Amino acid sequence: MRGMVIGVSTATLRIAGARSLKDKRRVLKSVLTRLHNRFNVAAAEVGRHDSHQEAEVGIACVSTAGSHADQVLAAVMGFLEAEGEIELVDYHTELL
Repeated sequence: MRGMVIGVSTATLRIAGARSLKDKRRVLKSVLTRLHNRFNVAAAEVGRHDSHQEAEVGIACVSTAGSHADQVLAAVMGFLEAEGEIELVDYHTELL
């Protein structure tokens, strides 16, 4: 049986254009859906729920190789850095 690796990243995002929680949720929903569709990862808001302009997002992927999981999560962070409606403030990645 082959091993399983779970890659997990937590990202802190700033959504400068959000003037309300509704604006924030609209932007986040769009970004999270694109992450899932493009990278086949699970992603959800996991913190800073009451802040209009900040969000903490958890991203996870499952792979048979740690290097692959790390590459996928690095690509996700690159996508978030290039995203126009948000700013990637900080992130942390670990492999389980």
